[in-house]
Amino acid sequence: MAMVGRALNNGSQTLSLSLVNSITSLLQSLNLNQQRPDLDSSKLTSSPLNQFSPNLNPNLVVEVIKSQTNPHDSLFFFRWASNPNPNPTNYSHTPRCYSTMIDLLISHSLFSTAVALLESSNNLSDFTIAKFIKAYGDRGDIRGAIHWFHRAKMIESGRCLSSCNAILGVMMKANRIHLARALFDQILKEGVLKPDVYTYTIMIRGFCKSGRIEDAKRVFDGMLCKPNLITYNTIIDGFCKKGLMENAREIVDRMVANKDCSPDTVTFTTLVDGYCKRGELEEAKKCMDEMVKRNCKPNTLTYNSIINGLCLSGKIDEAKRMMTKMRLNGLKDDVTTHTSLLKGLCIVGKLDDATKHLKEMISLGMRPDLKAYGVVVNEYCKTGKPVEAMVLLDEMRVRGINPNVSSFNALFRVLVDFGELDRAVFVLKHMPQRGCSPNFLSYSTVICSLCRVGGRMQDAEELVADMLSRGHCLDASMYSAMVKGYCEDGNAEMGMSMFWEMMEKGFVINLQSFSVFVTELCEKGKVSEVEDVFEEMCRRCPVPDVDSYRRQLDGHLSKLRAVN
Repeated sequence: MAMVGRALNNGSQTLSLSLVNSITSLLQSLNLNQQRPDLDSSKLTSSPLNQFSPNLNPNLVVEVIKSQTNPHDSLFFFRWASNPNPNPTNYSHTPRCYSTMIDLLISHSLFSTAVALLESSNNLSDFTIAKFIKAYGDRGDIRGAIHWFHRAKMIESGRCLSSCNAILGVMMKANRIHLARALFDQILKEGVLKPDVYTYTIMIRGFCKSGRIEDAKRVFDGMLCKPNLITYNTIIDGFCKKGLMENAREIVDRMVANKDCSPDTVTFTTLVDGYCKRGELEEAKKCMDEMVKRNCKPNTLTYNSIINGLCLSGKIDEAKRMMTKMRLNGLKDDVTTHTSLLKGLCIVGKLDDATKHLKEMISLGMRPDLKAYGVVVNEYCKTGKPVEAMVLLDEMRVRGINPNVSSFNALFRVLVDFGELDRAVFVLKHMPQRGCSPNFLSYSTVICSLCRVGGRMQDAEELVADMLSRGHCLDASMYSAMVKGYCEDGNAEMGMSMFWEMMEKGFVINLQSFSVFVTELCEKGKVSEVEDVFEEMCRRCPVPDVDSYRRQLDGHLSKLRAVN
């Protein structure tokens, strides 16, 4: 009997698919004008679609709507099916049919068409309005979402839970935490709406995401309905991300004691990860043992969390044993697993082994990602091996991986420390060709280093021009370095010009650069200019320790007078 049933079901699916394909072909052949969503099927006599009237049912209608690439084709079919003639099966659209049609129209931003359809059929309700609220929220139109929420309140006399949950979700996603909280408090105060588990979970997730774990806990503790598994896992994750493992563990114990719902793999994996990030590996292992006892199978994320924790603690051999256990339990290690091992090897000073392991990953058919390469690149830089780091950066590019800017910045730091400024300048200029745009720190590291050595101010100027063209601006440190650089090169005029420019931006020169500036201008006999600039700086800029600057200036002037 079971086999006969399956055969009948398969036959029904084949028939349904055949009908969907036939209707789709017919709709395409009608060549409906995409610019006329208001096309009325009633104006077409003896519509070719009438042949499908005997087959109309909600499932078929939903499948046809979903199958169209052109939303206007779906709408044309939907309107025809709203009042087919003939209608031997007395077909009428169900709420699911309307929901599917509205989802399609909204996904193509046909909001007015969707509203008109719902209003004409008297199907504008809390449930359908919630879809508009979410859609406006996804577009970043918070005002539009709020407008629809108020409309739902009017239509449903305030009893619009779906719309309420939707607007709270939109506000939390847009980080309008205060607005969401005010609305939530108002709902509780009015008492017209009774929040459900989804309402509370939305609030808890939003508070956790913004780091306001105490607010999340207050909402959780004040729930007037039973939390579900998602609610529990959300608050547990919030505590773990804050490192509040005792609170997280308390919630898990509460789950077990109340028997509302049992902890699952996500619950325990969140705990394991939290313990590992806090360095409490023994607790993480106990937690993993407990989840097995409760018939929750550790997954790849669980193993990766504990392997990462072991590696960060330098326990590489134990991490490898855990990876073996992972394989024996039928789970496949991935790039994340091996990236943790790379980190661990670097932490214990085994850079050569890390490099070898990276090559082994490639030989095993894995594709090391940005993080995997970044671990080794940064370690090469940290240990003073810029050439090896550059080789890996080039290899990344060959493999189609664009290095991130932090790897380049680590490279710049080691290059300037080694005095390899020409190479640093070359790499900086060619970063875009390597798939990465320099950021402010990239420019600052190299430019300030050029300013510290003699005769490189022209190179610094070129990089500053490039930096400005990419939308970055100089800060006080860079201005100070350039004033000092020009003065040490004997170019008092450019030093003065740069000083005035930084004052116009409201920046205060650092004391060391000011001393060099004063020395250079005093030696050039520009004493009055120095005093004018100092007074102007004190007038325009908030100088934190003006007495120190005054002492520097007076000291140089005293020496100059003594010589004269």
